[in-house]
Amino acid sequence: MGACAGVDWASDKHDVLIADETTGRQLLAATFAHTEAGIARLCKALADHGTQRVAIERPDGLLVERLIETGLVVLAIHPNQVAAARPRFRAAGGKSDGFDSFVLCELARTDHHRFRELEADRDETKALRAMTRAREDLVQARVAIANQLRNELERFWPAATNIFADIDSPIGLAFLARYPSPADAHALGHKRLAAFLARHRYSGRKNPDQLLTRLRTAPTGRAGAMETEARRNTVLALVATLKTLVTQISQLTSDIAHAVRSHPDGPIFLSFFRRPDSVICAATLLAEIGDCRARYPTADALAADAGQAAIAIESGKRKHAAFRHACDHRLRAAITTLADATRHWHPWATDVYHRARARGHDHPRAIRTLGRAWTRILWRCWQDHIPYDPTRHGSLQRHITATIPAGG
Repeated sequence: MGACAGVDWASDKHDVLIADETTGRQLLAATFAHTEAGIARLCKALADHGTQRVAIERPDGLLVERLIETGLVVLAIHPNQVAAARPRFRAAGGKSDGFDSFVLCELARTDHHRFRELEADRDETKALRAMTRAREDLVQARVAIANQLRNELERFWPAATNIFADIDSPIGLAFLARYPSPADAHALGHKRLAAFLARHRYSGRKNPDQLLTRLRTAPTGRAGAMETEARRNTVLALVATLKTLVTQISQLTSDIAHAVRSHPDGPIFLSFFRRPDSVICAATLLAEIGDCRARYPTADALAADAGQAAIAIESGKRKHAAFRHACDHRLRAAITTLADATRHWHPWATDVYHRARARGHDHPRAIRTLGRAWTRILWRCWQDHIPYDPTRHGSLQRHITATIPAGG
């Protein structure tokens, strides 16, 4: 006889309930601190009671890794599923951490066949996942600070936001570091701007006179001397922060490119792209899908987790498909990028996309239709450990045969 457990995790403590697998009799209900000693006691308590399965509301993290390391079968249950299960055990609608651990325990005991068992990825996959997610966070921070910088400039020097295409580009940041206020750019003329552009290897299509025209025709602010100085210092602080972020993002991008190319599964995901700068999307696909083939036993399971499969809603005579909100959002973004990129150059992908549009689908839905088609191919290549080969893509070859005349 074994036992099952439910763990309601939190940042500072974890509520655990252990019950007999056959009778459901409670064996232990306790709270463990999120410390090394607390987690060690939690794992020991599970082992002492002969626990075989543990249900928890997250698929990753330190606690999950420790549970897997202990040799337990860990079931990752979505919070929406836990919320939907609460009324089975309490009609009044109450909620507490202890009650959630009970619900999780019961799901592990009676419905474990409905949930996916977690399996650890290789260390290089975990490292790649850490890098791609960190880069995503840094890019979001860069966008937020760039917007803050643009908003600051609009208040007292709008011209500086228009001189270059991107305010957080290297040339844009260099310009603001040298000319952070209208007073600093007061004496800026053709020769000085030309020298500045040459020094920073400006490769844009505008000559110094055109850039100066942008600078001088923009509206002028009316900030006083003290306000201008305060905003000037703010601009310098934001520029310094953005420079650091841009440098670190560039370094992380280089590290990710090296990591995905050296990963055993790297060639599989890289084979779906033809542009070298698509390496981040390929790395994200690999990081989010992982290397454990049992995680997605079917292509439909992968399509659902990637948010490419709609959910069916039926009631009486009413039946329609709805957008799938609960999914891996990072994986959905990567599949969407793959679909949107390939529709421009891949003949089969172009055909799938245009046929979806011809059926009345808008652009996002047509991209999801193409994304689901790609997940089937991606899943097959991933399961078979082989890169994508257009010559073995049956639908592509049939499309080419149908659209290109013989001997053409």
